[in-house]
Amino acid sequence: MDMNPPPVEELRRVDAELARLDARRAELLARRAWLLGVLYAPAGRAAAPPFPGVAAPAETSPRGAQNVLLTLGGALLAVAALAFTLVSWGSMGIAGRSAVLLAVTSAALAAPAVLLRRGLGSTAEAVGALGLVLTVLDAYALRRVALPGTDGLGYTAAAAAVLAGVWGGYGGLLRGLRLPLPAAVVAAQLPLPLGALAAGGGPAVVAWAAVLTAAADVLVLGRPPRSEVRATAGVSAGVLAAWALLTGAGLSLTDPWTGAPLLLGCAALCLYAAGAARPAASTLATVAGLALVAAVAGPARAALPAEWAVPVYVVCGLALAALWRPVHAGRIPEAVRGGFGLAGGVVAGLGVLWALPPVLAGLLGPADRSAGLWSGTHAAPVPADYPATAALVLLLGAVAAAAAGGPWGRWGAVVLGWSLLMALPVALELPYAAGIAVRLVATAAALGLAVRPGGPAHDRPEPAPGPAPVPERPEGAWGASWTAVTAAPVVPVAPGALLAWTGSAAGTASAVSALLLALDVRAATFGVLGVLLALFTAVAVLGGGAVRETAAGAAVLAAAGLVGAGAATAGLSGAAAGLALLIVPAATAALAVRVRSVAAEVTGATVGALALALTVPRPAALALALALGGVIAAATALRAERRRAASWTAGALFLAAAWVRLAVWGVTVPEAYTLPVTVPALVVGLLRRRRDPAASSWAAYGPGLAATLVPSLAAVWSDPHWTRPLLLGTGALAVTLLGARFRLQAPLVLGGAALVLVAAHELAPYVVQLVGALPRWLPPAAAGLLLLAVGATYERRLREARALRGRLARMR
Repeated sequence: MDMNPPPVEELRRVDAELARLDARRAELLARRAWLLGVLYAPAGRAAAPPFPGVAAPAETSPRGAQNVLLTLGGALLAVAALAFTLVSWGSMGIAGRSAVLLAVTSAALAAPAVLLRRGLGSTAEAVGALGLVLTVLDAYALRRVALPGTDGLGYTAAAAAVLAGVWGGYGGLLRGLRLPLPAAVVAAQLPLPLGALAAGGGPAVVAWAAVLTAAADVLVLGRPPRSEVRATAGVSAGVLAAWALLTGAGLSLTDPWTGAPLLLGCAALCLYAAGAARPAASTLATVAGLALVAAVAGPARAALPAEWAVPVYVVCGLALAALWRPVHAGRIPEAVRGGFGLAGGVVAGLGVLWALPPVLAGLLGPADRSAGLWSGTHAAPVPADYPATAALVLLLGAVAAAAAGGPWGRWGAVVLGWSLLMALPVALELPYAAGIAVRLVATAAALGLAVRPGGPAHDRPEPAPGPAPVPERPEGAWGASWTAVTAAPVVPVAPGALLAWTGSAAGTASAVSALLLALDVRAATFGVLGVLLALFTAVAVLGGGAVRETAAGAAVLAAAGLVGAGAATAGLSGAAAGLALLIVPAATAALAVRVRSVAAEVTGATVGALALALTVPRPAALALALALGGVIAAATALRAERRRAASWTAGALFLAAAWVRLAVWGVTVPEAYTLPVTVPALVVGLLRRRRDPAASSWAAYGPGLAATLVPSLAAVWSDPHWTRPLLLGTGALAVTLLGARFRLQAPLVLGGAALVLVAAHELAPYVVQLVGALPRWLPPAAAGLLLLAVGATYERRLREARALRGRLARMR
């Protein structure tokens, strides 16, 4: 065998091998394409396997290529027709023009029939759409040539009507096309509105034309055509109805008698559509309800003064919402009743929002004070922007909420009724005394709800008697949400607790407003504070839970206000007024023995702190106030649950009182300030050690001993006399001996340290004199000898130090 063939022969062999490899690769590609077709082709349409050696087929099937070509051809044909119509139209005669229009349009409209028979649905849709576009061009070209003088709007309306009919018939003939029928629906929206505009009709006429067209769309919704036709008709009806509703709403404000019939027509259309479109029935009923309110209230509003406009709408809204009540369940469908109730509630809610400014003015207006207290000058005159009818709106809302019933209805009636009372002084421009009286009535009524039977003291909700009946389930997507809401577990609500909390909050707010207004006149201040004290005391006695605590705190504040007002009337100084205010915490502490209220005690303590602050400018009065506060705290400490905190508070107040009194007397001796701390502290430490023998002496006696020893030592080093060092040294020696006797670490260490420091203070002058008399070389020599002695006996001294430390550690 020739292992080294000539180059020509080797090249031939290489080419043959490459050709064989290419053929094999083509076979494998064909097999792969067939396998992919088997895996992804529809059932029953598996492709035949390719024969070995056949080249791989194209990636696009013949049918797909045909569809693409036909689509491109139709598009090019439409573009050519458009260009011919717009550019080359004028170069042909009337006969040529007609022939071209007829030929091109006929071809475009006829082609989809052939394409549908061949199964080319997508291509037929594309060509059919182009045919529809060509019919629009035909209508445009017809006006340009044959009817140039016609009115544009009128011709457009007529052309839209003709095109709607043609497209509808065309879609009926070729039912395989999905576009012509929705296009016919869209074209049918134009004839009536455009015709009304062409005829010179005003906004009302055009809106009526839109309503009639929307009614036709609603009729289509009730028929069984295809889904795309119903969707187009529904969207078209919504757009036209919204336009008509907005037009009617605008006319109801400017020309009510013209807008009212239009709104009634829109409401009737929405109600009829609610039966055809069940998923949106509640929404359509809500829109219909709003239209009905605007239609009825518009003419009535025009016949009354301007300030009666909102009450008229609120009355109409509440009348409509009354149809939601169950008594009408058999005569009005559930969805319609729900929509009417929502529409009426929205109108009434907007009316209540309109009436809120007088409520806020009545509540916060007294805080706008331009003069001082008891000046006799009242708030600025009420602005005229708050009509008296605002009170009528609040009254209607309260009555409607009460008639609705249920927990939320009662709650709404309470809130709106209280708001009505707060708005009356502003809306009716009541005189000063009447304004205070109305606010106090509002306070009493609100607080009365907090203590009514079944509400105040029961914060736990009552158990449900059984499973509540599930309301009727609406249909559609809204029905699914409704089912999810009604199927959720219901947590019972305590209506009594809700009303109690609301009454307490409202009563407190109106009480503050009444008090702010009463500060203009002295007699009014005393009267209002007295009434508030009585009201809050009654709630504190009869109420329960958080309501009771809130009322108790408010009663204490009212009592403090009375005391402060009495002190101001008597002309007392600030310090004297502070002493008088101590009556409030004293009375609170006394009442706390029989009536337990944390809020009352905390409020009384706060008033006591205020009283102490008022006496600060006069130290003598401050000392007396601190002592009286200590007595009150000591009396409170007689109660077991307050003993620990009150006893410490009493001790601190007594100590502070003693210090202030000593400062007033000009006492500068530190022991006079420290011994009143040391003696009680040592007594407390002794009692603690008896109760707990394992307690450390540092915790029991350390603070008390340090309170006197440390300040006295500081005073000794600056005292030139001998009396203080002698007394302090004697006391320190006694403390040291007691510590050694009873093996107590703190007295031994503190007393011994104080004794050494006192001795050092006493010996210091003599040491200084001795050092001055000795030769200068003697101190260094003595220090050297001392170091040598310590070094020689270091081990023994270390053992002694360790033994001393051990003995100290074994002490308590």
